[in-house]
Amino acid sequence: MRRWRDADVAPFHAMGQDAEVMRYLGPPMDIAACAAIAERMNAMADATGDCFWAIERRADGAFLGFCGIKPGPSDTPIAGLPEIGWRFSRPSWGQGLAREAAAACLERAWRRGTDRVHAITVPANERSWGLMIRLGMTRVDGGDFDHPALDPADPLRRHVHYLIERPQND
Repeated sequence: MRRWRDADVAPFHAMGQDAEVMRYLGPPMDIAACAAIAERMNAMADATGDCFWAIERRADGAFLGFCGIKPGPSDTPIAGLPEIGWRFSRPSWGQGLAREAAAACLERAWRRGTDRVHAITVPANERSWGLMIRLGMTRVDGGDFDHPALDPADPLRRHVHYLIERPQND
């Protein structure tokens, strides 16, 4: 996990053109929007010490995706609360990389004194909420919501809400 680099923008953009990667995330973004996200994540890291970090493969430094914790989206039930999120290129799927990165992010959050971390996704995104469960997150009873940034007719509007609390030290 590291800060974003200019060289990450092209592979991030390419990843976002993969229909299967974006299946539950919305339409593809142009390269300018991808560059803006990278800049926004670095600015967030400077301001708060956290963001959705760029993830690279140790062996060769190749960009694989992102994972991290940032404030939840405004106008949602997790607005401003610590939200964990991830997105990886399809060739990276099924290798345990998202779980490894997410677990490291949670450990960092616990060391920094964070009491709880939230996650959201659409109900159909079984890979994502499956990872939430494997991380020890639980679905918030009554926490499902319609994402206000999405049109009422958008099939991705409905979201599920998961939560994990900091483990108690014995």
